[in-house]
Amino acid sequence: MVIVDLELPKISGIELIRQLSPRLIETAFVVLTIHDNPDKVFEALRAGANGYLLKSAKPNEIAAGIRQASEGGAPLSQDIARLLIKSFQTPATPQKKEIPCLTPRESQVLERLAQGMVPKELAYDLGISYETVREYIKAVYSKLHVRSRTEAVIKYLEHQG
Repeated sequence: MVIVDLELPKISGIELIRQLSPRLIETAFVVLTIHDNPDKVFEALRAGANGYLLKSAKPNEIAAGIRQASEGGAPLSQDIARLLIKSFQTPATPQKKEIPCLTPRESQVLERLAQGMVPKELAYDLGISYETVREYIKAVYSKLHVRSRTEAVIKYLEHQG
Protein backbone atom coordinates (compact mmCIF):
# COMPACT_ATOMS: atom_id res chain seq x y z
CA MET A 1 0.00 0.00 0.00
CA VAL A 2 1.17 3.51 -0.86
CA ILE A 3 -0.56 6.54 0.66
CA VAL A 4 0.08 9.58 -1.53
CA ASP A 5 -0.50 13.29 -1.04
CA LEU A 6 -0.95 15.30 -4.23
CA GLU A 7 1.50 17.96 -3.01
CA LEU A 8 4.95 16.38 -2.97
CA PRO A 9 8.25 18.30 -3.06
CA LYS A 10 9.71 17.15 -6.39
CA ILE A 11 6.86 15.39 -8.20
CA SER A 12 3.11 15.58 -8.07
CA GLY A 13 1.35 12.73 -6.30
CA ILE A 14 -0.59 12.05 -9.48
CA GLU A 15 2.61 11.72 -11.50
CA LEU A 16 4.08 9.42 -8.84
CA ILE A 17 1.02 7.16 -9.08
CA ARG A 18 1.14 7.29 -12.89
CA GLN A 19 4.78 6.14 -12.86
CA LEU A 20 4.62 3.51 -10.11
CA SER A 21 1.22 1.84 -10.50
CA PRO A 22 2.07 -0.01 -13.75
CA ARG A 23 5.20 -1.42 -12.09
CA LEU A 24 3.63 -2.23 -8.72
CA ILE A 25 0.46 -3.96 -9.85
CA GLU A 26 -0.15 -5.65 -6.50
CA THR A 27 0.09 -2.32 -4.64
CA ALA A 28 -2.90 -0.19 -3.69
CA PHE A 29 -2.40 3.57 -4.16
CA VAL A 30 -4.60 5.74 -1.95
CA VAL A 31 -4.61 9.52 -2.28
CA LEU A 32 -4.83 11.34 1.07
CA THR A 33 -5.09 15.07 0.42
CA ILE A 34 -6.91 18.34 1.06
CA HIS A 35 -7.82 18.72 -2.64
CA ASP A 36 -11.46 18.12 -3.52
CA ASN A 37 -11.12 19.58 -7.00
CA PRO A 38 -13.00 17.24 -9.37
CA ASP A 39 -10.32 17.55 -12.03
CA LYS A 40 -7.68 16.35 -9.56
CA VAL A 41 -9.92 13.50 -8.34
CA PHE A 42 -10.54 12.21 -11.86
CA GLU A 43 -6.89 12.65 -12.84
CA ALA A 44 -5.69 10.71 -9.78
CA LEU A 45 -8.14 7.88 -10.43
CA ARG A 46 -7.18 7.76 -14.12
CA ALA A 47 -3.50 7.63 -13.10
CA GLY A 48 -4.14 4.46 -11.08
CA ALA A 49 -5.26 5.53 -7.60
CA ASN A 50 -7.41 2.89 -5.90
CA GLY A 51 -8.96 5.36 -3.47
CA TYR A 52 -9.26 9.07 -2.69
CA LEU A 53 -9.54 10.27 0.89
CA LEU A 54 -9.70 13.82 2.19
CA LYS A 55 -7.59 14.90 5.14
CA SER A 56 -10.68 16.72 6.44
CA ALA A 57 -12.36 13.34 7.08
CA LYS A 58 -12.52 12.01 10.62
CA PRO A 59 -9.45 9.96 11.64
CA ASN A 60 -11.52 6.79 12.02
CA GLU A 61 -12.90 7.28 8.46
CA ILE A 62 -9.37 7.65 7.09
CA ALA A 63 -8.24 4.53 8.97
CA ALA A 64 -11.28 2.61 7.69
CA GLY A 65 -10.50 3.75 4.13
CA ILE A 66 -6.90 2.60 4.38
CA ARG A 67 -8.06 -0.74 5.80
CA GLN A 68 -10.60 -1.05 2.98
CA ALA A 69 -7.90 -0.41 0.35
CA SER A 70 -5.62 -3.01 1.94
CA GLU A 71 -8.45 -5.53 1.55
CA GLY A 72 -8.87 -4.74 -2.15
CA GLY A 73 -11.53 -2.05 -1.81
CA ALA A 74 -11.74 1.39 -3.38
CA PRO A 75 -12.27 3.88 -0.54
CA LEU A 76 -13.64 7.35 -1.17
CA SER A 77 -14.32 10.10 1.33
CA GLN A 78 -18.02 10.94 1.52
CA ASP A 79 -17.52 14.31 -0.17
CA ILE A 80 -15.59 12.68 -3.03
CA ALA A 81 -18.21 9.95 -3.48
CA ARG A 82 -20.92 12.64 -3.60
CA LEU A 83 -18.88 14.62 -6.14
CA LEU A 84 -18.46 11.54 -8.37
CA ILE A 85 -22.14 10.65 -8.20
CA LYS A 86 -23.15 14.24 -8.96
CA SER A 87 -20.85 14.27 -12.00
CA PHE A 88 -22.83 11.39 -13.48
CA GLN A 89 -26.20 12.93 -12.62
CA THR A 90 -25.68 16.24 -14.38
CA PRO A 91 -28.75 16.67 -16.58
CA ALA A 92 -28.30 17.22 -20.28
CA THR A 93 -28.48 20.92 -21.04
CA PRO A 94 -28.50 22.83 -24.29
CA GLN A 95 -24.98 23.38 -25.55
CA LYS A 96 -23.49 26.64 -24.39
CA LYS A 97 -20.73 28.30 -26.34
CA GLU A 98 -17.56 27.55 -24.41
CA ILE A 99 -15.03 30.32 -24.03
CA PRO A 100 -11.94 28.60 -25.51
CA CYS A 101 -9.42 29.72 -22.88
CA LEU A 102 -11.50 28.30 -19.98
CA THR A 103 -11.58 24.70 -18.79
CA PRO A 104 -15.00 23.01 -18.73
CA ARG A 105 -15.19 23.46 -14.93
CA GLU A 106 -14.22 27.14 -15.15
CA SER A 107 -16.98 27.55 -17.74
CA GLN A 108 -19.47 25.93 -15.33
CA VAL A 109 -18.40 28.33 -12.59
CA LEU A 110 -18.73 31.35 -14.89
CA GLU A 111 -22.14 30.19 -16.13
CA ARG A 112 -23.43 29.89 -12.56
CA LEU A 113 -22.02 33.31 -11.69
CA ALA A 114 -23.97 34.66 -14.67
CA GLN A 115 -27.09 32.98 -13.25
CA GLY A 116 -26.59 35.02 -10.08
CA MET A 117 -25.18 32.34 -7.79
CA VAL A 118 -22.80 33.38 -5.04
CA PRO A 119 -19.68 31.29 -4.36
CA LYS A 120 -21.20 29.35 -1.44
CA GLU A 121 -24.23 28.36 -3.54
CA LEU A 122 -21.91 27.49 -6.39
CA ALA A 123 -19.82 25.24 -4.14
CA TYR A 124 -22.92 23.37 -2.98
CA ASP A 125 -24.31 23.12 -6.52
CA LEU A 126 -21.07 21.70 -7.94
CA GLY A 127 -20.30 19.53 -4.91
CA ILE A 128 -16.93 21.18 -4.26
CA SER A 129 -15.50 23.30 -1.46
CA TYR A 130 -15.89 27.05 -1.15
CA GLU A 131 -12.09 27.43 -1.40
CA THR A 132 -12.04 25.44 -4.64
CA VAL A 133 -14.76 27.72 -6.06
CA ARG A 134 -12.67 30.76 -5.11
CA GLU A 135 -9.67 29.28 -6.96
CA TYR A 136 -11.80 28.71 -10.07
CA ILE A 137 -13.13 32.28 -9.91
CA LYS A 138 -9.56 33.63 -9.66
CA ALA A 139 -8.58 31.55 -12.70
CA VAL A 140 -11.60 32.80 -14.68
CA TYR A 141 -10.80 36.43 -13.84
CA SER A 142 -7.18 35.94 -14.82
CA LYS A 143 -7.93 34.19 -18.11
CA LEU A 144 -10.63 36.70 -19.10
CA HIS A 145 -8.46 39.63 -17.96
CA VAL A 146 -11.20 41.03 -15.73
CA ARG A 147 -11.23 42.27 -12.14
CA SER A 148 -14.82 41.71 -11.09
CA ARG A 149 -17.75 39.37 -11.30
CA THR A 150 -19.68 41.93 -13.34
CA GLU A 151 -16.92 42.17 -15.96
CA ALA A 152 -16.67 38.37 -16.14
CA VAL A 153 -20.44 37.98 -16.57
CA ILE A 154 -20.48 40.65 -19.30
CA LYS A 155 -17.76 38.76 -21.21
CA TYR A 156 -19.72 35.53 -20.75
CA LEU A 157 -22.94 37.08 -22.06
CA GLU A 158 -21.15 38.69 -25.00
CA HIS A 159 -19.69 35.31 -25.90
CA GLN A 160 -23.10 33.61 -25.72
CA GLY A 161 -24.26 36.03 -28.38
